[in-house]
Amino acid sequence: MKYSILFTALITVFGLSACDRPAVVTVPATPAPMPGPAGPQGDAGTPGKTGTPGDTGTPGNEGTKGETGKTGDSTVVVVPAPAEQK
Repeated sequence: MKYSILFTALITVFGLSACDRPAVVTVPATPAPMPGPAGPQGDAGTPGKTGTPGDTGTPGNEGTKGETGKTGDSTVVVVPAPAEQK
């Protein structure tokens, strides 16, 4: 049994490798014709028309008003002058 599977596998491998595959034939494309020299430059075109203006945007929302500031008392804030750097 062991040898019959081995021989069957070998015969299958040799049988499949003996198949003739047709060669792929690639037909070369015809080369594109070479362009000639450039011609003279044409006249300038007419300018385009101005477009219509867009719609005006809507106004934004008004913000809420802040609270009125509190009146100060008689406190005096003293800010010292910065120290000189050497």
